[in-house]
Amino acid sequence: MTPAAPSAPPTRHEAADTVTVVGLGKIGLPLAVQFATAGFRVLGADINPTVVDQVNDGIEPFPGETDLARRLGEVVRTGRLTATTDTAGAVARSGTVVIVVPLVVDETAEPDFAIVDAATAQVAVGLQPGTLVSYETTLPVGTTRTRLVPALVTASGLIPGEDLFVVMSPERVYSGRIFADLSKYPKLVGGLDPESTRRGVAFYERALTFDDRSDLPRPNGVWAIGSTEAAELVKLAETTYRDVNIALANTFAVYADSLGIDFSLIAEAANSQPFSHLHSPGVNVGGHCIPVYPRLYLSGDPAARLVATAREVNDAMPEHVVELLAERLIRVGVPIRDARVVILGAAYRGGVKETFYSGAFALARHLADRGAVPLVHDPLFTDAELRAKGLEPYHLGDRCDAAIVQADHADYREIGPADLPGVRTIVDGRATTDPERWQDVDHTVLGRTRATGQGGNPS
Repeated sequence: MTPAAPSAPPTRHEAADTVTVVGLGKIGLPLAVQFATAGFRVLGADINPTVVDQVNDGIEPFPGETDLARRLGEVVRTGRLTATTDTAGAVARSGTVVIVVPLVVDETAEPDFAIVDAATAQVAVGLQPGTLVSYETTLPVGTTRTRLVPALVTASGLIPGEDLFVVMSPERVYSGRIFADLSKYPKLVGGLDPESTRRGVAFYERALTFDDRSDLPRPNGVWAIGSTEAAELVKLAETTYRDVNIALANTFAVYADSLGIDFSLIAEAANSQPFSHLHSPGVNVGGHCIPVYPRLYLSGDPAARLVATAREVNDAMPEHVVELLAERLIRVGVPIRDARVVILGAAYRGGVKETFYSGAFALARHLADRGAVPLVHDPLFTDAELRAKGLEPYHLGDRCDAAIVQADHADYREIGPADLPGVRTIVDGRATTDPERWQDVDHTVLGRTRATGQGGNPS
């Protein structure tokens, strides 16, 4: 049975040492475990009773996060972490509330605040005087001050800067290595006012430890960066930079393909100069962050043409790869119509069982539009799970005509033609496969085609 948060009013000391983490997802749960490990009493709040029950049993709801299972078991056994569906009740017993629920975009690419607004409303009901509220959810610039704080104030009656303190402190971690990233990267804190910033910095200095890094302009640790707007912008800037850089790499790779030039050599040479930081091209940009956060940026700065164009470039890559596959199939005498094409990888990236904005969906759609039969293989997903996502499963050893590498799973480094009987051509959109295993099959890596063109050499 899912426990409710205790109803007895906390003492001032108890509240100061108690943290509620709202949202026990892939970021929120490791954060809750980290805070509990640092000595806080942590209440994890989530609307999903199954997740709450699993956490209270010491079971990680989403396997794959390094060291989470062990650390979760420890803090649950010692009573440092308990979970509940009663968000307001948990908040009422806490001196600090950390909100890390998802913000997504809708079908028009506009921010959909439904989940954040709902979490904020529940938090507001339980707020007590003196509470620190930290938003770790990535937000459009101005959202904390103009949307969320007014909602907190209206429902609680508290006064910002006097008995309510609010900071924006965006999460900056990567699924699969969250605990390492919490120590590696500075924790950024921007407050609604100076006192909020001071309290936010004090909380995170107690909650986190940091690696020594000589490459930073100041010591690694908690960095105060002025305001909630500054904290919102820095997260959008660092993720949008990646999207724009990937779009640039994709542009160069497509052009290099047309010339018969190996773009990987170009990038390696260009990056030998310290002012060049070209990223790697890829068949798709997926996940909860990079495809979404530029849209959040554009919601505040719609005139940012570079950001919008980069999104268009990256969104177009699956179709480009299907076109490339069709060209390669023609070279080996196989029409794409009715061809059985295996998409290797449903996950948006290797080693992560998550399909959010995965390129597998766009690839399957474009292949079907060309009359091909799209099939999907992924070692992390069962047939039932793939079918539930609208994807037709493929099993290694079954006949196929062609393949596209969509996710850089480690398994695909070892894959060869024997695993894909009948395969005539493969397009590797992640530079994952071993060319030595594919010498007898038409093998193409995005940005490294075998085509002969002006300025290039056949391979």
